[in-house]
Amino acid sequence: MRQLCNLGKGRREASTGPKPVSGGQTLRRKMSRGLCLLAAMLTALSLAGCHGSSDRSAFAIPESFDTSKDYEITFWAKNDTNKTQANIYKKAIEEFQVLYPNITVNLRLYTDYGKIYNDVITNIATDTTPNVCITYPDHIATYLTGAQTVAPLDDLFTDEKYGLGGSELAFDSPAPEELIDRFLGECSFAGHYYAVPFMRSTEACYVNRTFVEKLGYTLPETLTWDFVWEVSEAATAKNADGTFAVNGQEVMIPFIYKSTDNMMIQSLRQKGAGYSTDGGEIDLFNETTTDLLYEIAGHAKSGAFSTFKISSYPANFLNAGQCIFAIDSTAGATWMGTDAPLSDISEEALVDFDTEVMMIPQYDTEHPQMISQGPSICVFNKADPQEVLASWLFTQYLLTDEVQIAYAKTEGYVPVTARAQASDAYTDYLSRCGEDNSTYYDVKIKASRLLLDHVDSTFVTPVFNGSASLRDAAGQLIETVTKSVRRKKTVDDAFIEQLYSDTTSLCHLDQITSDTSGKAELGPLPAASRVLLAALAATWAVILVYLLRQAVRQKKAGRSGNRDGGH
Repeated sequence: MRQLCNLGKGRREASTGPKPVSGGQTLRRKMSRGLCLLAAMLTALSLAGCHGSSDRSAFAIPESFDTSKDYEITFWAKNDTNKTQANIYKKAIEEFQVLYPNITVNLRLYTDYGKIYNDVITNIATDTTPNVCITYPDHIATYLTGAQTVAPLDDLFTDEKYGLGGSELAFDSPAPEELIDRFLGECSFAGHYYAVPFMRSTEACYVNRTFVEKLGYTLPETLTWDFVWEVSEAATAKNADGTFAVNGQEVMIPFIYKSTDNMMIQSLRQKGAGYSTDGGEIDLFNETTTDLLYEIAGHAKSGAFSTFKISSYPANFLNAGQCIFAIDSTAGATWMGTDAPLSDISEEALVDFDTEVMMIPQYDTEHPQMISQGPSICVFNKADPQEVLASWLFTQYLLTDEVQIAYAKTEGYVPVTARAQASDAYTDYLSRCGEDNSTYYDVKIKASRLLLDHVDSTFVTPVFNGSASLRDAAGQLIETVTKSVRRKKTVDDAFIEQLYSDTTSLCHLDQITSDTSGKAELGPLPAASRVLLAALAATWAVILVYLLRQAVRQKKAGRSGNRDGGH
């Protein structure tokens, strides 16, 4: 089409004077103009539909890193409003830039992974994604709907010069075998490694042991769901004046769960029920899910259970003596307990109690199951392979012992490399549990040990385009049921059936496709691609109609000319 457009243009420029133009020539010229217009529209729409990646090919590792050129890369990260974490990022950037003075790293901090996800999706459309991003594999699977958006890391891992532990690195990077296999495995999906783990955490149940014993119970070695529900129901008992017997206050929500998506996913896993297959087939809506929802509805109705989205942060209720079982990430340990360094409530509201850090409740204590989570790092593909290589170098620097150990100390995270975990510095840190209520806060270090001691009991969910939506749906089921019974609605079979239908539509689960070979397909086309296809069809239709009308007019004009000439 471009050649045809240029040919027509050349003919006009070569003309030295007016020449007679036949009807056929006029039609051809108009066809040429129409095709030029179509070509321009196709170019513009292709840029939008392909997310601005038309000039970007699959990443290939350069032979060497060009230190004669300057590179500016952006790094998007989350820091939980924790200034210590922000300072660790800043220090790592400063030290990295000393080693690579031709690389400038610009840090952009977020307080929520969801906001990072939304901004990346928005920026894909304009090809202004960051270079390096702290994110989750479920999110990366969605990023991949843009052609060549995220760089696969398989070859970079093993590159002799610039790979993990490479010979040309200006720092001591961990070798591939030094990354914890189970953590690294979470970053492999769709046939490639698209990320490296940065930190790992799991969920913990933070328990007010004082109140459990006041109610006449003894904490078991491993919590069971039956135990948690029984104690929670017992804690709803009230005094004659309407206050709760266990705390003497007007507020008591015995059991609060922060992430209800994890609650549903882990419960299904523990019961051996379906959730999704590796190929992206959805198994969430099953009989076990229904049974779980009925059980949750009963405890929500009695006031024994609530969620973060409905009530607020579990830590706030726990620290005020208004909650007994608070389930949250081990990465939130510094908010939990009477002496929590990041407690969000006033000193007057704090209640003194013994805090126990335990594995989440189990249905089968002989075979415990808990989710493995935590941030990973992905590298976005760019037109310049040298820029991508610069991004990869910085990504590796975040895996060094100094950065890993420093960041792990900020929360109940654990380093993702065996080398950092076995280091003298990290071993010393763990051994000083309870020395103070800041760096060595006992609840925080106990949360880290919980994961370190049970890595083999952790699992991850399948990753595919749409897995993030499925996770949202799992949590939405619990949120809706809990909210509905609090509003005096009846939860019965008809309610559950409608809930499944509504959740499927709300989370667009009916648009997720799967492949029987075990590899998830890309799922529904992105909106920009759908717009592109629709625009192409409309453009062709308009041009065809235009050309037909012109042909009819030319034919009529020819007949009229013949009649006029005859007179």
